[in-house]
Amino acid sequence: MSQLFTRDTQAIFWNNNTTAIQRMLDYDYTIKRAKPSVAGIVAPTSNSKFDKFFYGPDEIMIPLYKNTAEAKAAQPQADALLNFASFRTAYDVTMEALEMGGFSSIMVTAEGIPERLARKMNATARAKNVTVIGPATVGAIAPGAFKIANIGGTIENIVQSKLHRAGSCGLVTRSGGLFNELSNIIAINADGIAEGVAIGGDRFVGSVFIDNLLRMQENPEVKYMLLLGEVGGTEEYKVIEAVKDGRITKPIIAWCIGTIAKYYDSGVQFGHAGASANGDMETAEAKNRAMKEVGIRVPASFNDLPEIISAVYHELHAEGIVKDIAEPSMNTCPKVRKSKEFICTISDDRGDEATYAGFPISSLATPDTGKGIGDVVSLLWFKKQYPKWATDFIETVIKTVADHGPAVSGAHNAKVTARAGKSVVESLVTGLLTIGPRFGGAIDDAAKYFKYANDNGMNPAEFLNHMKKEGVPIPGIGHRIKSLKNPDLRVEGLKKYAAKCFPATPLLDYALTVEQLTTSKKENLILNVDGTIGILMVDMWRALGYTEEEINEFITSGTLNAFFIVGRSIGFIGHVLDEKRLAMPMYRHPMDDILYDVQVAEKI
Repeated sequence: MSQLFTRDTQAIFWNNNTTAIQRMLDYDYTIKRAKPSVAGIVAPTSNSKFDKFFYGPDEIMIPLYKNTAEAKAAQPQADALLNFASFRTAYDVTMEALEMGGFSSIMVTAEGIPERLARKMNATARAKNVTVIGPATVGAIAPGAFKIANIGGTIENIVQSKLHRAGSCGLVTRSGGLFNELSNIIAINADGIAEGVAIGGDRFVGSVFIDNLLRMQENPEVKYMLLLGEVGGTEEYKVIEAVKDGRITKPIIAWCIGTIAKYYDSGVQFGHAGASANGDMETAEAKNRAMKEVGIRVPASFNDLPEIISAVYHELHAEGIVKDIAEPSMNTCPKVRKSKEFICTISDDRGDEATYAGFPISSLATPDTGKGIGDVVSLLWFKKQYPKWATDFIETVIKTVADHGPAVSGAHNAKVTARAGKSVVESLVTGLLTIGPRFGGAIDDAAKYFKYANDNGMNPAEFLNHMKKEGVPIPGIGHRIKSLKNPDLRVEGLKKYAAKCFPATPLLDYALTVEQLTTSKKENLILNVDGTIGILMVDMWRALGYTEEEINEFITSGTLNAFFIVGRSIGFIGHVLDEKRLAMPMYRHPMDDILYDVQVAEKI
């Protein structure tokens, strides 16, 4: 793999570091990426499903997940993991991702991971051919394609350092701070960098100098390389051997900082955990001398780096190896941005024609489209285009629950309110307010309890015992009038439709085995219309490919009750209009229908 990242690379960001994520998205917008570089965020302690970020002047939503496995399953295309966990959990997060697979690179920002764990983590990554950047790193960048978190600094600094587009130099450092400084030096004295990696300051890091330089050797965009090492360690000697045996042929400029260490009587650590010499070979002076001996361009001091960079760049340019780079057009992030108060993901009225989940209304609403109310519900409620068998079933449900006569609580309320002279809206609302656990709620609960029993492998007898212990009558079972001998034709119609049109009906099949047991006790303990609707809704969603978690969320959020609300609204309105049409007077309940039991109040 000659390039770590491309313009299509997407990452999962572990820990919701909003500042770092926003910097990545500002970079994406500036370089005109087709899609944001952050596909999802692992936020274990958050109860939200997404977080909002700016993408240029507008906002986007990035989904939040509880763990890496959930994020990877939802975003399989994301092959980079940006591990911003603390040093206490960074090792576990990385090892989990390595065992999970699907990541080509993992960046670990934490410093202070115990060295024995860091060695094990790095060995596992090598065995699995995964590039680990860090620990203790600010990351890496492929200019014009992808950048990790805070590397390169602010957008203004990134553009000034020409990190918005690819240059010719491959830059590898230990230090994140000096990475930014060198990027700027290369931009001033040459044409910028083609790829850059800050490998990290801990003693044991995942990808070392030689790993990155060998990759850059294969990267056609890299024409020469700059290595910034430091006192401590022997990784620079691997580079020396690669130059000697011909594995690296591109020009290398290199410098190891820490030459001042020779003036100290005892070992001194210079900032990074790995910046301490444990022998003469690990001193900056020895490594600089050894690199120079094999032809690597080594300056007399750090201050001489700009001159050497300029010289190498102009040599390669004169030879035609480095070409002039045309500056690409860029977007400019606004200085002032305002967060939106509301979010809408189902419809859009900003264009010439409003859309339902991306579909123009005209493609759904006119008679010649062949679309019905079921199609509109599937788009506006579920943001998916359901097949015809499913939309027809939705319409059947709405028609089935539309009315059940004037005596039920909702219809009664609506009629009484209409007779008080209230409007259609006011009368409808009084009817809708009665819908809940006792009126319409059997649909929700039937789906909930039957699914729970089926998911947990309960046979009918075990299910009945479970409900008895819960102290809850089985929702969806029982009818005052209908029985095995006098079946509910609505239920029969729904069952026939499901048998003919549904790909499978596992929950209905299970419910019918429960019905066999309940009707053996009493003939009217049949599967009623509410139960049939709730159970078949679960079978429909399963057939449409929803996960069990998604179906459970539909149930708990009241989606099933919403079908009852829509359908029953048709009937309520019918009763209200009936009252208006008949010009019925104000309603007063007859006193002989009220049991009065009023006692003389006690004196206090």
